[in-house]
This record gives sequence, structure tokens and C-alpha cells, in this order.
Amino acid sequence: MNHLVIFSVFLSSVLVYRGDAGVTSSFIRSEWPAVDIPLDHHVFKIPKGYNAPQQVHITQGDYDGKAVIISWVTPDEPGSSKVYYGAVQGKYEFVAEGTYHNYTFYKYKSGFIHHCLVSGLEHDTKYYYKIESGDSSREFWFVTPPEVHPDASYKFGIIGDMGQTFNSLSTLEHYMQSGAQAVLFLGDLSYADRYEYNDVGVRWDSWGRFVEPSTAYQPWLWSAGNHEVDYMPYMGEVTPFRNYLQRYTTPYLASKSSSPLWYAVRRASAHIIVLSSYSPFVKYTPQWHWLSEELKRVDREKTPWLIVLMHVPIYNSNEAHFMEGESMRAVFEEWFVEHKVDVIFAGHVHAYERSYRISNVRYNVSSGDRFPVPDKSAPVYITVGDGGNQEGLAGRFREPQPDYSAFREASYGHSTLDIKNRTHAIYHWNRNDDGKKVATDEFVLHNQYWGKNIRRRKLKKHYIKSVVAGGWIAT
Repeated sequence: MNHLVIFSVFLSSVLVYRGDAGVTSSFIRSEWPAVDIPLDHHVFKIPKGYNAPQQVHITQGDYDGKAVIISWVTPDEPGSSKVYYGAVQGKYEFVAEGTYHNYTFYKYKSGFIHHCLVSGLEHDTKYYYKIESGDSSREFWFVTPPEVHPDASYKFGIIGDMGQTFNSLSTLEHYMQSGAQAVLFLGDLSYADRYEYNDVGVRWDSWGRFVEPSTAYQPWLWSAGNHEVDYMPYMGEVTPFRNYLQRYTTPYLASKSSSPLWYAVRRASAHIIVLSSYSPFVKYTPQWHWLSEELKRVDREKTPWLIVLMHVPIYNSNEAHFMEGESMRAVFEEWFVEHKVDVIFAGHVHAYERSYRISNVRYNVSSGDRFPVPDKSAPVYITVGDGGNQEGLAGRFREPQPDYSAFREASYGHSTLDIKNRTHAIYHWNRNDDGKKVATDEFVLHNQYWGKNIRRRKLKKHYIKSVVAGGWIAT
């Protein structure tokens, strides 16, 4: 990175704000049409063999990264729910057995959906695994994260609002070249709710095959968006999240959550909290109680990086979905500031935007500052809702650009957060520029707990790094 500049220790106190608005990119991309890829395209290809397992995906299976949940679908009959696995390719020393089920949605009947918990794994180890049904079998691999430790390095990808268009394919292919080790997914997976009747289930199936080249090999940590609600009373389907919850599971019980829609995991040096924008979260609700307790369990001495995922952004200067996150902001922002959350990722808005460190916790309706102000204890808010779905880009930003907004652009892409140690991480947003991966927004993010405490920095003798880009300093 030719932008990196080494500063003396005193510059570590510089914040990610200057008190004035940032940059609105003037880039206009020549995008592919925002329509879904035809079902006969090779990206949706059904694997060879009768009843062969398909739509394979894995996610973290416990609190600390020593387990995975492997999920797949057998289309014609149940077959086996066993996973054979081991640390040597072709030699499967261990076996785990899961469960299966199927369901109906309108008149669509799903295949047999398997979920298998594989636990007791060693950290930082490559495992090979095989799933089979009769004479059909498929083999994959995954790598477990390093042991939970404050200086464990790890690279996350961040994707939201993906869908299954050619723009979505561009995002997926570029992400797979990034070297990231796991995906933080910000909700809105398949956009199957844009269809009707049996086609809803068909497009959930096609999306599972579409993302399998990544999801079968590394964990995607799921969060739910509005396109997972699938509330369709005209079809007699009124149970929220029915398709999503049948297919995509999370390790919610490991974090003492009462719902798979909100949960937390620890991975390497990060404590990741997933919230549900479309579940009750006001005071006294289950999600409110759970988050209150989970924040108390965060130990920044072990996991210095505190990351929150949600679907609806709290700070958003796009005309699309403007102020939809205000209710969650009013409930939770004070906690985010109090606990010095490092960064909050959201989707929903089909564009990219990053904020400075700001908060609006001083206003109590009758008195106090009525606008967001610079706050060194606040998170950086980043919207990455630009995965490529068929609704297209949200190209209308509000003018003038708010003071809290550092950079914004209406383009498709994905982000990476490359955690180096307890003090800093390198962040990139990568634009999909007509089939080319282009790094567009990048900075060094300093840890809120370790990066700004002089005593802790001297104790570990870390260097202070910052980025100067476009007239602002990131820290």
C-alpha cells in the first residue's frame, strides 16, 4: 500500500473525522443489466450423479471457532446425513452425523436439507471432508481459524445484498480472489422473494448452487435482511424467514441467544455480533436482553476487535432507505459508544458509504446536540449493500453530503478487513469496475481498545500507522 505513512505515537489520537463532509465519488460504472442469470447458465449447474449433494455451505459451529456446521441439499431422497472428515486428503479418520428435513412453501417442496455439526476441531488446521448420497459423493475442504488470541491475524470479506445477477457473479469472483478467509454476510441473499409461487423456492435453490464455489470451502457468517422475510400472504405464506431459517443455520445457542437471527462468535482476534434488523429489538425484547448480556461477555484482552453486523444502516445519506435505521440507532447507539465498538457493517442500501467516527447520543429529544458530532469512542459505520442484486444500484445520494459521511459511491463491490494484530487492521472496499477488481476506498483502522491506549501500546511496543487519503486521516 503506497498510501501508508508511519507516524509518531502522538498521532494515534487523531480521529477519523475532520468535522466536514468527505468525498462523493463521481465514478459512473457501466453495469451489466440488473436481471437474474438464466437458470440454464453453468453457474447454477446441478452436480453429476443421482441425488448428488448440492448447495453446500459451511458456517462457524461454536463460539470460538473449533466447530463448523456443514449444510447441503439432496434433491430426490434423504440419502446420508454423515460427514466424513480428516486432516489428510482422501483419509477420513472421523465421521459426524447430522439431521435432515424438508419443507413446503406454497406448492414448492424442497429437497432434503442436511445440517451436520462437526466439532472438536483443532485451530489453524486444514480439514478435508466428504458428503455422499448412495453412489454420489463430493469432497471439499476448509481451514479452521487460529486460536482466539489478541494478536491473531485474520482476513474477513464483507458482502451484502448479493442476489444472482451477472453483477453478483462479478462480486463473487472478485471476492474469491481476495485471499479472505471467511465472509461476514450482511443480509439479502437470494432475492428469491422477487419471484412468485413455486419460483420462490426454485430461486433459493439456484442461489445455493451459485455461491457454493465459496461457501463450501470457507464459513459465511449469516445475517438476515428484508429479502429473507418472505412474507407473502397472497400465497398463504405468512411465517417470516421461513425459507431462510430452513436452509441457513447459525451457532446461536453457543452465545446463549434464543434465536438464530441474532448471535455472536469469536474468531481469531475478533468478537463478532450479528443483529436482526427485522426482529423486535426495543427495550425488554429478547434481542435487547441478549445484546445487553453479550456486550458484557466481550473481553478485549482476548478479542480486541469488536465488530457488529446488521442489515439496515444506522447512518445513511442515500435517498434509498433514508432513516430506516433510526429506530435501532435510538435503542443501541449508546451501547455501541459505551463499549467502543470498532466498526459496524450494514447492507440494505445498494451503494457504498463509510462514515467518520461520530455519534448522536447527546440528544434526548428535548435537549442536547441535535446532529451527529465527532466522537472518538464511536464506531466507524460502513454500508456494503452493493453485492449486485436485480434491484440495481441506489444512485441518488442526498445533498449536501453530511459532515459525518467520509466517502460514498454507487457501485457494486465487496470489502475486506485484514486484521494484522491487536492495534490495527487494513480495510479495503473493492469496486467491480466492468469486470475488474479495483481498490477504491482503503484505510488503516486502529483498534478502539488497544490502539488508543498509550500504556497498552508501550506495553506491546506496537507501531502506529495511519493512512492519509483524500485529505482525511483514518485511525
